[in-house]
Amino acid sequence: MTSTEILKYFTSLHVEPKEVVELEVFEQEIDYKAFIDLAQIFFFKMLTPTCRGTSVVLKFKKLNEDISFHKAQISSEKYGVASEFFNIDKTSQFSFLYYYQEALKFINIQDKKRVLNLGVNKGDEFKVIKEMLNENEFNSKEFVGLDYSQTAIEYAKKDMPYNNIEFICRDINKLNESNLNRFDLIISIGTLQSSNINFNEKFMEIYQNHLEKNGAIILGFPNCRWIDGEMIYGAKAPNYSFNEMSLVLKDIHFCKKYLQQKKYRVVITGKDYLFLSARKII
Repeated sequence: MTSTEILKYFTSLHVEPKEVVELEVFEQEIDYKAFIDLAQIFFFKMLTPTCRGTSVVLKFKKLNEDISFHKAQISSEKYGVASEFFNIDKTSQFSFLYYYQEALKFINIQDKKRVLNLGVNKGDEFKVIKEMLNENEFNSKEFVGLDYSQTAIEYAKKDMPYNNIEFICRDINKLNESNLNRFDLIISIGTLQSSNINFNEKFMEIYQNHLEKNGAIILGFPNCRWIDGEMIYGAKAPNYSFNEMSLVLKDIHFCKKYLQQKKYRVVITGKDYLFLSARKII
C-alpha cells in the first residue's frame, strides 16, 4: 500500500475504543516514525510490532477520546489528584523534557536564585531543575510553586518536602493577594492559556509586578492534547475538529514582541509543547 492508500484506509475506519487494527507491510518499507505520526493523527496508540516472515505486522489500538482532562468540568479540582490531568507526567515524554531542559540552560538556571512556577500542580518542573543541578546549587535557590488545586498543592508539599520550596494554593487571577514579590525566573507551562485568564493582561502584570529587573521567563504553550493517557500532537482550538494553531501563535507573538521591546533575547523551541524562553540582553 502507498502512503496515500494507507491514509485513505485510516480515514475510512470506524472502530471502538481499545479495538486493535493491524497493518501488514514489508520490513524494508517501514518508516516507524511515519507510522507513529499516523497513529497520533487518528487517535491510536502504536503497539509493539510483530514479525511475520519477510513482513511486519503493525498494530494500532484505538484511544478512548472521552478519557481526557480537556473535557472535565472547569473547577479548582479539574487538575487535582483525582483528575485525569494529575496522572499525566509531561517530563516522561522526551519531546517535552528535552526542550524544557534546553530552555532552562538558555536562561542559565544555575544563576537564578528565586524561581516561581505558576500552575505548578504536583511539582514536576521543579524536579527537572533539581536533577539538573548539584546539591549545593539546588539548596541555594528559593522555589515557589503556585496552583489553584488544593489537592495538587497538598500532594506536592508531601512529595517535595524541601526547606527551600514553598507551595501555595492560589488563583493566578489573585496573585496580588500572595505577597510574592519578585523572582529571577518565572515559569508557566500551559497555565496562562486557561479560559478564565486574560492572557495579554496577565502576562504583562506578571512581568511588571513579579519579575526582577534582569530576570528570565519560560512559558510553555501546549501544542498537543492528552487523550486516554497519550500525548497527541496538535492542540485543538474551539469550534474546530482538527488542530489549529492561530491562538497559540498569536499569544507567542505577543509575548515575544513585548519582551524584545524590553531588551530580551527570545527563542521559541519545542514540538508538542512550544517553549518561549527569554533572558535579558546585558
